[in-house]
Amino acid sequence: MTEVRVPTLGESVTEATVATWFKKPGDAVAVDEMLCELETDKVTVEVPSPVAGTLSDIVAAEGETVGVDALLANISEGAAGAESAPAAKPEPAAEAKESSGGGESVDVMVPTLGESVSEATVSTWFKKVGDTVAQDEMLCELETDKVSVEVPAPAAGTLTEIVAEEGTTVQADAKLAVLSSGGAAVAAAPAPDEAAQGKQYQTPPAGDGGPGKDIKDGPAAEKAIAEAGIKREQVQGTGRDGRATKADVAAAVAAASAAPAASAPAAAPRAPVPAEDAGREERVKMTRLRQTIARRLKDAQNTAAILTTYNEVDMTETMALRKEYKDLFEKKHGARLGFMSFFTKACCHALKEVPEVNAEIDGNEIVYKNFVHMGIAAGTPQGLVVPVIRDADKMSFAEIEKAIAEKGKRARDGKLSMAEMQGGTFTISNGGVYGSLMSSPILNPPQSGILGMHKIQDRPMVINGEIKIRPMMYLALSYDHRIVDGKGAVTFLVRVKEALEDPRRLLMDL
Repeated sequence: MTEVRVPTLGESVTEATVATWFKKPGDAVAVDEMLCELETDKVTVEVPSPVAGTLSDIVAAEGETVGVDALLANISEGAAGAESAPAAKPEPAAEAKESSGGGESVDVMVPTLGESVSEATVSTWFKKVGDTVAQDEMLCELETDKVSVEVPAPAAGTLTEIVAEEGTTVQADAKLAVLSSGGAAVAAAPAPDEAAQGKQYQTPPAGDGGPGKDIKDGPAAEKAIAEAGIKREQVQGTGRDGRATKADVAAAVAAASAAPAASAPAAAPRAPVPAEDAGREERVKMTRLRQTIARRLKDAQNTAAILTTYNEVDMTETMALRKEYKDLFEKKHGARLGFMSFFTKACCHALKEVPEVNAEIDGNEIVYKNFVHMGIAAGTPQGLVVPVIRDADKMSFAEIEKAIAEKGKRARDGKLSMAEMQGGTFTISNGGVYGSLMSSPILNPPQSGILGMHKIQDRPMVINGEIKIRPMMYLALSYDHRIVDGKGAVTFLVRVKEALEDPRRLLMDL
């Protein structure tokens, strides 16, 4: 018997209300299939099934208020009366043992990919069939929409079978390979029962209910339908009595977007490549990360009313302050004093005065954030990622510099987790490190503002009637004009400029 409990609901959230049950006692459930939906004062949380089996009983009925880790239901694994129920859903790289041939076979499974990530692509195998591997040695690398995940060997032995070849898209907790942990290679573990395997990945049929039969969908599904701008009739509900889940809405949106693409006139064919150039081209498939970057950037342009305002800042005082204290700063704090901490502090200072730049649109409501989770855009060999520094408004210069250095290193090494790239409220992008003099950054949805930094360049400026050479930087603030007016955007950028041209203002909170 496996218990289904209330998951972590988020910082400062201690209880939730059971909004909708998608299954009833006696229903068969697959691994990760949605069981119910919880509603807190901030978000709606879907609760997936931790194992495949049968829903035995529901402990917390719809409408009940439950605390974190409270018991929601029980699931019996496998059919009643079966001699051996399937094992509970294993941890990443779980083991499936057999005794034939004097050794044990160990299944290598897809590890946990992160919240809302259900599939990945096998990008690289570091080992081939027949290779000997040590425990925790890297076997392969998976690529998701946001991060790369390395899969270590769960045991020492011999790689006897590769189930998912390079380029294969695999679901969460699918089998990747089989290891023989004995001395001699043994036969690969038998493939899972096809019917059970199908249950894990296929959407179960909808119930007898559905749209038009007085069946109320969960709040998360209703919100997703409203945000997607589609009709309920377009969504095929797979929950209890035909109720829709967020996954059903996502599938309907994907189908709706694919249909016009299929019926639209074909794009103009690519011009024929001259024979002498054909051998000099290289065609490479876009990585999942690059596809996601492309989709999110285009979605931002299609959704938000993006406008950019510009200003320039004289970096003389900030550069002088940094030069004077950088050695002492590094000696005391063990971190280099860069410009990013100044810009982060200046932005946090300005966001207090212009809170709409730190807000987001949620349906017909504006959500103002009384905290700053600062996204710092970082270019990596795999593409652009935005690690988030949480509660940056409460951090010191040293804490900010350490956090930026640590996140930047993890980003370059592909070690960032999904959680580290979620929840940002504002973003800073520094194109100046690549030599950019001027650009218009694109919003990072659902945020309403992003600051673009650029290269520092000596330019002649008129100071008190005299022409002087000053280190100048152009600043660009892109903002969502749906909730940020021009006055607020300009005020924000002016406050950032003032704080950098006179860093003492940050100390005096002016």
